[in-house]
Amino acid sequence: RLRAREDKARVVNLDPAHPVFSNFAVHSPSGLAYQVELRDLDARQHACTCTDFRINGLGTCKHVEAVLLHLARREKPAFTAARVTGSPRIDVVPDSAAGTLRVERNLAHLPARLRLLFDPSGLLQPNVTPASALALFARQPTSDLRVAQEVAPWLEARARASERRLLRRDYETGVTTGRHPEHVTLYPLFPYQREGMLHLAFTERALLADEMGLGKTIQAIAACALLAHLGRAARVLIVTPASLKTEWEEQIHRFTPHALRLVYGNRAARLRLYADPSPPFFTIANYEQVVTDALDLNTRLHPDIVVLDEAQRIKNWSTQTAQAVKRLQSRYAFVLTGTPIENRIDELRSIVDFLDPALLGPLFRFNRDYYTFDDKGRPAGYKNLDQLRARVAPILLRRRKHHVETELPDRTDRHLFVALTPEQRQIYSEYSDQVARLVAIAQRRPLTPKEQDQLMLLMSMMRMVCDTPVIIKTQTCDDCPKLDEIARVLDEVLSDPDVKVIIFSEWEGMLKRVRAHADTAGIGYAWHTGSVPQQRRRAEILAFRQDPACRLFLSTDSGGVGLNLQNASVVINCDLPWNPAKLEQRIARAWRKNQLRPVTVINLVAENTIEHGMLGSLANKQELAHGVLDGEGDLSKVTLKRGRQDLLKRLEQVLAPTASAVAEGRSPFVATPPPQPASDPAAAFAATVRARLAERLVRCDEVWLPADTVAERRSRFDPASPAPEPDIPTLLCVVKTAAAETRPILASLLADTPWRGDRPVLQVIDETTWTAIEHLAAAGLLTLSPRATRSLLDADPAVPPAPSSPPPLTPEQQARLATLRDLARRKARAAQALLAADLPDEADAPLQSAALLHAQATALAARTP
Repeated sequence: RLRAREDKARVVNLDPAHPVFSNFAVHSPSGLAYQVELRDLDARQHACTCTDFRINGLGTCKHVEAVLLHLARREKPAFTAARVTGSPRIDVVPDSAAGTLRVERNLAHLPARLRLLFDPSGLLQPNVTPASALALFARQPTSDLRVAQEVAPWLEARARASERRLLRRDYETGVTTGRHPEHVTLYPLFPYQREGMLHLAFTERALLADEMGLGKTIQAIAACALLAHLGRAARVLIVTPASLKTEWEEQIHRFTPHALRLVYGNRAARLRLYADPSPPFFTIANYEQVVTDALDLNTRLHPDIVVLDEAQRIKNWSTQTAQAVKRLQSRYAFVLTGTPIENRIDELRSIVDFLDPALLGPLFRFNRDYYTFDDKGRPAGYKNLDQLRARVAPILLRRRKHHVETELPDRTDRHLFVALTPEQRQIYSEYSDQVARLVAIAQRRPLTPKEQDQLMLLMSMMRMVCDTPVIIKTQTCDDCPKLDEIARVLDEVLSDPDVKVIIFSEWEGMLKRVRAHADTAGIGYAWHTGSVPQQRRRAEILAFRQDPACRLFLSTDSGGVGLNLQNASVVINCDLPWNPAKLEQRIARAWRKNQLRPVTVINLVAENTIEHGMLGSLANKQELAHGVLDGEGDLSKVTLKRGRQDLLKRLEQVLAPTASAVAEGRSPFVATPPPQPASDPAAAFAATVRARLAERLVRCDEVWLPADTVAERRSRFDPASPAPEPDIPTLLCVVKTAAAETRPILASLLADTPWRGDRPVLQVIDETTWTAIEHLAAAGLLTLSPRATRSLLDADPAVPPAPSSPPPLTPEQQARLATLRDLARRKARAAQALLAADLPDEADAPLQSAALLHAQATALAARTP
């Protein structure tokens, strides 16, 4: 009720013939709209389409209370009379317990021909289906008869459940008869993986919580491919950590013929990508992109399936990431995580909330049902955990390695691609530039021994930077994104108390970073490097083998030979050695005779670096060894290369240079950074147009349209272009003739112009049309009233635009600014009250909200000239 009074939602009666017992549209300040249905004021029998009403079990929500408040103020006589007389309407509602429809009130007022459909208690007769009853209501309408708004979603849920059962039965029957393939992937799945595929595809919204190394990615890809085969899905959105996008790309290419697309670029580029009318089957985005793009993904991409990888990213329900992800809409949803519970059971509730908010209900009821509390109201313990397990059982599938070890391969290899930080990338580029110069020299003449030594040293430094630059004594940058990946992997694999992990690095400095994390996290470890005395090394090995609390074996390549560590089942390579034999020696510490468990090998690879190139080199060397020693492959293709050209070829393979990069004297071993926008991108665009189309161009202006014009569906100048937004300017180009033919050229030039933020809307008209518009405006027959206009033809792109160029805030933006400031003040007051009551934990959420709202208000206010 408090929220209803404070939010001041706009209420519209959708059936004015019924002033009180009607259906109302409620437009919230957030811009979303919901539908409220009032049926009984005294018994408080109402309905709302919002999620909160569906799950809270209170029979009300802020939208229902807003409608009641609206009627008490605006329709007071009718509202007062309605409390006395009650509703005259005959409401037909779903009865979930009985599995049919029921007349909620005024059964006697129903016409006799329709009353026969129901028994005396109001339930639909057993021989009448809900669909046939609704069809009869439609053919014989009665003014006071109303089918409740919950009936349609209730019937849809029943139909979907029935469809899933029939679809699974048809598929499994079709496999036996040969109508459907048993494996929809290019390679067969293990039996447990096929079970996971079926669980995801036919549960519709499901959680797969298999232990790490069992192939959750493959099972999700297979489930998507199966639904595509059955004609139930054409668009899949995969949301994953940025470091795993490349792994998804590789697995999709390996296991399916379906096309995919990785989402990159600024927001404007991403929006254009989502709006593609014929997207590939898979679209792969990362969580950071979804935070800003969730609603656009719904309206533009319309995914049939949403896959959340590493879904512990949404375990904290109050974070921006969790709230944005939960706005994604799709019929099918697959949630993948090996650790659905890391610290508290409400993390599981937040993850399940994405799949089905009604399954575990609102947080306040979940806490009451599954936590015990101390005398201060703080969680003290758990209760009813068996009931919690039973509640999630229909959607949850979890297997651990020892459950399916007879089906597993002996060894599974995974590459985790990690992006360098900007400072890391800068340092990496400095070394790679020096390597580029030496490569250019090597193309002209043989390198001197000193130059060869320098080349090897620089390449080693590039590899060190891929771990963390501080390994190099002259560097102070201690950025280490690989450590974040290691921490994530350890959180998952060490949830099994029987798992032990070997972590290799060529550099002790990297292992020291891992050791510091283990100390902080309270993880026991053994230390085995060249700096450890020989007599001490034996004690470290015995501790790892015999002490259950010693979970990690941290080793340089001094431990990569000769040790038997079969009690470990996970090997993590922080970096890759040059020699594949050395890599295999590392892995053989765990993957060897008498190993009782399947082994998972995880290689951390810095993306778009020398390490990325080393993957191909290692694979080729391994292929040579297999061909010669094991008789595998085509030996006729094995050739021997000698001399300087061989060196250049190997450098080319490992470092992946481009001829143009070497010729230009820039580093060929890192991705070319995107061109930076000019100080004034709009002026830079105009300068390019003037240079290319000087004979055609009449004028080029940057225009901010007024709010009423922005609200129109299409621009008045070009009905084919999308409607602009208030904060995005319009570039108006007037050309002498042939506007339609010139527009694609200008659009291409605009696309090639580096821009900060969203690109402007482009409008192109010919000079004759513009002259006519000016004459009409001069005659008073047409009004031209932009918020702000700037001529670009004389602007210097290298000089930032004058401070007065940003347009003033629209009335809508001013109202939004006032709302943000008011909400920030209220959140701060709530936090102060909680702190005064000695509830610091409870004050965290409103404090964070207040800070975020204040920041948003400050950013919006900063636009004012």
